[in-house]
Amino acid sequence: MATNKQTRRSFLTTCSAAAVATTFSSAFYLRASDKSGARPPVVGSGAHTYECVHDWLTPPAGLVWGDTHGLCQDEQGNIYVGHTVHKSSMRGEAIVVFDEKGRFLRAFGEGFRGGAHGLKLRREGKDEFLYHCDINRCRVVKTTLAGEEMWVHGYPREDASYADRPIDFVPTNVAFAPNGDFYVGDGYGSNHMLRYSLSGKFLGEIARPGHDDGELDNPHGQWVDPRGETPLLVVADRGNRRIQTFTLQGNHLKTIKDEARLRMPCNFHTQGEWMVCPDLDSQVCILDREYNVVVQLGDGKAENGDVGSRRSQTRSQFTAGKFITPHDAIFLHNGDILVAEWLPIGRITLLRKA
Repeated sequence: MATNKQTRRSFLTTCSAAAVATTFSSAFYLRASDKSGARPPVVGSGAHTYECVHDWLTPPAGLVWGDTHGLCQDEQGNIYVGHTVHKSSMRGEAIVVFDEKGRFLRAFGEGFRGGAHGLKLRREGKDEFLYHCDINRCRVVKTTLAGEEMWVHGYPREDASYADRPIDFVPTNVAFAPNGDFYVGDGYGSNHMLRYSLSGKFLGEIARPGHDDGELDNPHGQWVDPRGETPLLVVADRGNRRIQTFTLQGNHLKTIKDEARLRMPCNFHTQGEWMVCPDLDSQVCILDREYNVVVQLGDGKAENGDVGSRRSQTRSQFTAGKFITPHDAIFLHNGDILVAEWLPIGRITLLRKA
């Protein structure tokens, strides 16, 4: 989506020019075929070994994937996919829901067509709610699991940073603090990280644009990491090709940069000891508690280093077991990983524990 600053395409082109060669590639091999035919390719190694099942989720008749951007799973095991909807689609629902076996249940959210991006879910009291980041209408929307709108937030009018340029607000993702606060990354707009209360009251900025420690360039996704003694806000500082951690009040703690193994982090999700990080530069990473990459899954980095250069390929041209542009990834309740890719024809891949 274009803003008055730059298009996402121009951003990726700029980042591609700075790409470095990978020195640590994922383990990958094809299993021998069995009685049912060829087995899925296997990626990873050791405890992090997965069968790679591409197109595990497919939309119902009449609905065609656009860019598959967001993923989440509710307490009942149902899986939610946010996508932009392909221009050829006969139907316009941008949120598609499947059961834990991958069977289609329902779809809603025609208003998010073209703009569905970040998609997060949390329990509040006895109910669960979805938080949508709409990059087309430039707002954050809270809905029920059925799509009923609860509230809408545009740019923070209370923040002087936006006083003269509200059009620069293009939120990409949210994250949730234990006390009910939530954080909004203005990843495609002005590169601020914003903090709100459970009721939606603006509480201030966590970080501002820039390239120094504690500053952000395309804060594309964020996650409140519960794995340590104290929860931390972890930010995918994608434009700076790094991860940064902050206290929940916004004090900078640590900058993690490893361009050989962690190139363009997009988002995060944790389960137990591990954090999964979709990396737009053709891989999915598993991180330990210190945010070290312990394994790279399905690394399909383009030989010319051009991120997104294969977005125009057809499905028949995709290489099995290799990712192109992972945009979101979550651990499912059973420990498998689900990956959504920023592709104009969409793709949802299941990484099934091998």
